[in-house]
Amino acid sequence: MRTLRITGAVILLALLAAGSAAAISGKAVMENVEDRDRGDSMHALVYMDLVESDGDVKERIIENWTMDTESDLLRTVIVFHRPASVQGTRFLVKENENRDDDQWIYLPALKRVRRIASGEGDQAFMGTDYSYDDLKSRDVSEDRHTLLREERYNGRDCYVVRSVPKNPGDSQYSKRVQWVAKDIWIPLKAELYDTDGDLKKVQTVRELKQVQGYWTPMKATMENVQSGHATKLDINKIRYNEDLDSDLFSTRYLRTGRVQ
Repeated sequence: MRTLRITGAVILLALLAAGSAAAISGKAVMENVEDRDRGDSMHALVYMDLVESDGDVKERIIENWTMDTESDLLRTVIVFHRPASVQGTRFLVKENENRDDDQWIYLPALKRVRRIASGEGDQAFMGTDYSYDDLKSRDVSEDRHTLLREERYNGRDCYVVRSVPKNPGDSQYSKRVQWVAKDIWIPLKAELYDTDGDLKKVQTVRELKQVQGYWTPMKATMENVQSGHATKLDINKIRYNEDLDSDLFSTRYLRTGRVQ
């Protein structure tokens, strides 16, 4: 997720898009998604439910910070607070220009910071239905985007866009199909297909809310339709544009849990 400023050209595209599907391309839709203003920083407390196929639920509480650098590169930190079995686990993502994001994780039991290797990208993050690659940024230019149709979803007019990796080896998914709300440029639903072309995961936004003027997915679910497992995220508290210490986004913070 990148944080860029909304330009007059983007606003003009949004107005023209109301005419017909031919007025905008799939690539332009996804550029608008990438370019929408999400503030300079975000701080949230999130309740997480891991739902087994038999209905059993494991509850977790996490805290999340994101910050946009002066170079327009995103930094993200996730800290696990509950339950005790994962308390103190900390995760850091640093977006890079023209190369893959860097990721590190601190596991209290090991008492060390471990870098996530590129070959681990398709592995599950902390038992959730999100992989490490799902938590990385992905540039619009890495995929070929096709506008499939327009349709209403969850009460909003949407563009339905199919995105296929230009280099299949760079993605764990053979394609993604997203329902993007025309008025706010937020994907309300995403279908993720495995390398065999079969549907693997479905992410849905269950609740949207404006917070400090920013449209925010307050509740979302990622379901693995092949395993029947799901991850539900509910934002309990969120604040945008806080003055965050850059030391928060460091491997030293992962190791110590403290900023200087």
